[in-house]
Order: sequence, then C-alpha cells, then structure tokens
Amino acid sequence: MSKTSSLKSTIAVSLTNYLDAGAIVAGASGITLWQKYLGLSEIHLGWLNAISANALGAAIGAIIGGFLADKFGRKFIFTYNLLVYMLGVLVVMLSVNFPMLLCGFLITGISVGIGVPASWTYISESSEVGNRGRNICISQMSWGVGPMMILLLGMFFAPGGYLFSWVEAIGHAVGGADLAGDALNVFSSRVVFFSLFVVAFIAWLLQRNLEESKEFTANKENKNSGIVENIKLLFTNKIAVRTAVFLAAIYLTWNLVASVMGFFLPHIYETAGGVTNEQANWLSCVLWFCTVATTAILSQFIDRTSHKFIYVLGLLVAIAPWVMVVTTGIGSSASLWAFAILWGIEGGLSVQIFYALWGSELFPAKFRAGAQGLMFFVVRGLSAVWGLIFTYIYGENGEGFTLAAYCMIALLLLSLIIGIIGAPNTRGKSLAQITQERYGEEN
Repeated sequence: MSKTSSLKSTIAVSLTNYLDAGAIVAGASGITLWQKYLGLSEIHLGWLNAISANALGAAIGAIIGGFLADKFGRKFIFTYNLLVYMLGVLVVMLSVNFPMLLCGFLITGISVGIGVPASWTYISESSEVGNRGRNICISQMSWGVGPMMILLLGMFFAPGGYLFSWVEAIGHAVGGADLAGDALNVFSSRVVFFSLFVVAFIAWLLQRNLEESKEFTANKENKNSGIVENIKLLFTNKIAVRTAVFLAAIYLTWNLVASVMGFFLPHIYETAGGVTNEQANWLSCVLWFCTVATTAILSQFIDRTSHKFIYVLGLLVAIAPWVMVVTTGIGSSASLWAFAILWGIEGGLSVQIFYALWGSELFPAKFRAGAQGLMFFVVRGLSAVWGLIFTYIYGENGEGFTLAAYCMIALLLLSLIIGIIGAPNTRGKSLAQITQERYGEEN
C-alpha cells in the first residue's frame, strides 16, 4: 500500500476514535443537563459512565469485535458496526427516562468497543514500516479532535450559548410551544448527539469502501482458523499471554485515570473547581486542543525516537497535574488552567498511543484483533467498576477529590514502572519481522 493510500485509509478508520471519544465527551458535557431533566443522582451518573463507551459497553463490544475481525475480516467490522453506533446515538437523542438513556449509552458503547480493535489492527497492517507510529498518532489525534469539537458544539448549543436559539426552535418544534426549563435545555445535548450521528454516517460511507487488509487476506488463505481455535491459541501461547498481561497492565493503570477524566472532568471542574458549566467546557476544550497539538508534533518523531523515552516522558507529564492537586489544590483559576494544559499535553504522549501501537505489533495476524479485544474488555470492564467506586470516593460535591488524586498518582506510577520494565523494541521493524522474532516461523 502506498504512503498516500495508507494515509487516506488511516484517516477514514480514525473516525472511529473520533466517535469513541466523542461519545464519551458528549455524555460528559451534557451530563448536568440530563441530571436535572431526569432527576439523576451521583449513583445514576456512575452507572451511565459504567455502561458507556467509557467502560463496560466498550468492553463487551471489544471482545466480540476483536475475534469477529480475526474471523471475518477488518472490513466486515467497518461495513456493519457503525450502523449499531447510529442506533445507540438515536436512542440517546430520543431518551425521555433513565432506562432509555442507559440503553442508548450501552448500545453506543458496544459499537465503540467492536470498532476499536479492528481499527488499530487495520491501521498497523496497512502502514509502511517507517510510518506505523505516525499513523497510530493520527488515529490518536482523531481521539482528541472528537472531544474538542463536541465540547465546542456543547458550549454553542448550551443554555445561554450562541446557538441556543436553534435549540429552542428544535425543542419547541418537537415538544410543543409550552416546552421549557430542564426539558427544553436538555435538547442542547440531543443536538450534540445528532452531530455524532452525522459523523458516524459519513464514516460508515468511507469505511465500507475500504479494501481488506492484505495481511488478513494472506493469513486467511494460508491458515484459516475459527474463532474458538484462535482463542485457544491465544491462551496457550506463553509469549502471547505474557504480552497480553503486560499490555493490559500498562493500559489498565493509565485508563483507570483517563476514564474518570474523560467522563467526569467537566463535572469535577464545576464541583471541585467551582466554575460554571461553560467555563468547565472551555477548560476541557483547551485540554483537548493541547492533546491534538502534542500528538501532531509527536507524529513527526515517533518512528525515529526511542518509544520507551516517549512513554516515560508522557507519564511524568501525566503525574505532574495530580501532584499539583495534592500540594496546591485546584481552587484558583491558574491551577485549573495548569491542570488542563498539563493533562492535555499528556494526552498527546499517552499510554494509549503505545497500547494501540504495541497491541497491533506484538501478536500474529490470526489473533491480533482478538487479543486486543480481550485486553480492551478487561481494561474497560474494570474501568466500569472503578467509575462506580470513584463516585463514592469523590463524593457529591468533590469533598473526596484529594484522596482521589492520591489514587490517580499511584495508578500512573504503576503504569510508569511496568512500562519501563517491559517496553518492547519494535521501532523500524515490519509486522512480519516482529512476529517471526517473537513466535518463530510457525505462528
């Protein structure tokens, strides 16, 4: 595949990351509106986070989608999966009670999980040796652009925002001229989810026309294994098991922090930081801009720089804002901005980049996506449990924020230590070469 075509396919597939992060942030940016409209408690919010694209929903989807991608192909996932995503978003848009909202979050989350292993696998398999890291970074940039755009839309359409008059017009057209208060205000979140529906439709049109991965096609022709057989191969291969444990460990310890940041951050800004919803969204928007800018810079160097060095640097930057929280707090405007900017820079150097890169490099093609799906299932599933625990630690009004910060520091330190010990040296090697070195000729 030429550099031009690999870049085009990477951009098309990376829209999955836009929709993944976009779904998380769309829920987060509008969560206060849904809370007021439906009278939700902090426990309700914990459940929404737990079954969403941020956690359990994605976990369920990933373990299904990963092995389906290894059996039927990466293109099979691209052809059908975003139809499920559009259904989930539609249910959220039309929600009038908590069970309906919960169901919409779950369907959307499952679709996100189905798409992620196939997407990262396809990007690596379609990339040139010298551009694999760059293309994964482009995918990560999409993961930052999604939240940034969703937050901007959320602010423009929010009550009192520049485009809220449009929301009022839509709300009155759908709910009647008497619609007012929280029932009208929540239409701003419905409109934001509609934007995800539109992007998902465009992404589906692009992805369904992609060519199948040549590596998958070659493996299917030579060694066509069933789903059950691939699962057995994964669990009986000691190298694959050790690799899965390592990758799941670095991703889990980081994602337990990132999942909370992704879903609860605007809520944290408002309660612990004492700012308005609009100010919270601006802080988050700047955070994501920093993520995109940092990833864009990294994409130019990642294929020529030590991956372990970048990994360590990213985690040191990640720990810094949490150390600031426990030493000086985030009660001042300067502290809030420093917190947002530092975590934004971390996002551009994050563990997720290396999890996506190494996860698609360190397994043979026949269970490459399945292995990623299994790890994603474990990580996002445990993140769902952690999301529920976090609501208890944090409290109704952020009274437990300092204790939560100590938990975040401990998790990020674990991710740092495990990564330093186990980081592989795959830079400059083809997927075939990496597979041969790790698994031998018979793989």
